[in-house]
Amino acid sequence: MDFKKLASLLILALLTLSCQSDHLQFFVIQGEAQGSTYAIKYSSEHEVVNKKTIDSLLLVFDLSLSTYRPDSKISKINAGDSTIVVDDLFEKTFSTSHQIFTETNGLFDPTIGVLVNAYGFGPNKKRIDLNASKIDSLLVFVGFDKVSLNQDKTITKKHPETYFDFNAIAQGFSVDVVVDFLKSKGIQDGIVEIGGEILAFGSNKIEQKNWIVGIDDPTQSPEERTIIAKIKLENLGMATSGNYRKVKIDSLTGQKFVHIINPKTGVSEKSNILSATVLAPTCIEADGYATAFMIMDLEATTALLKTKKELAVLLIYTDENGKIKQFQSDNFKELIVD
Repeated sequence: MDFKKLASLLILALLTLSCQSDHLQFFVIQGEAQGSTYAIKYSSEHEVVNKKTIDSLLLVFDLSLSTYRPDSKISKINAGDSTIVVDDLFEKTFSTSHQIFTETNGLFDPTIGVLVNAYGFGPNKKRIDLNASKIDSLLVFVGFDKVSLNQDKTITKKHPETYFDFNAIAQGFSVDVVVDFLKSKGIQDGIVEIGGEILAFGSNKIEQKNWIVGIDDPTQSPEERTIIAKIKLENLGMATSGNYRKVKIDSLTGQKFVHIINPKTGVSEKSNILSATVLAPTCIEADGYATAFMIMDLEATTALLKTKKELAVLLIYTDENGKIKQFQSDNFKELIVD
């Protein structure tokens, strides 16, 4: 499911004009990918990577994991082809998803695709009439414990109708893939953003500072641009989930909320978590946990963070009185800059 892709991040580091200090220069690559845009900025003495190379890399990624391409591996698996041998990209996404599925007691579940499609959020955008009986019939096909990755790298599904949708984690992984590629070319400092998911590595050596990014206020109107926090990024991935600028207001209570599909009930439920920003050693982790924290309640999230100390988290939520509040983990507070 893809409720997190409505995040809107002000990427302050990417707005700096290219300049030169000693022999280092900034190189910026921008383009379109995965139904969104990407921006890459790195420093080097000369151009190492160009747009054509990045576009080719992202095409390979889509051919593995994009449900919007009928020729991708995931689309063929979803269509029932059990002979497809998955690649390393699919395998990494599958294994990380399984980890988060287990740690969140099934609230993060990429096999929710049949429900995503039924609600009209899938590739064909067609919503079907849903009632309790129909939702229950679709829930039979949902469950990451009903699928397996075999030793020969084929996928086994208990139900042929089970539909993988890695959109809640794959975009973050695509950032990691691009970063790893840049590093393999000898680039030591850079920042990569794809569809709002970010990873910064090294630092901004030309300007002698950390990479800095801003986080938007999720309750503002489309014409507004209010930053609720500026943070420094160094060798960290960052993802924000939330129905940005699509916050609903209860006509009776005035409370703000967003709608999230619960993979256990199949119901598009109200959530008082308006946005979840997660920083992690990799962007695939940041992306997946940010999605999970939109579904989990605040108590469950804070309990999980006691065992996942590598995650830095900012949650924007409404309390029982409808007031907007923030939860910041201690390690998130350490990243905030004035």
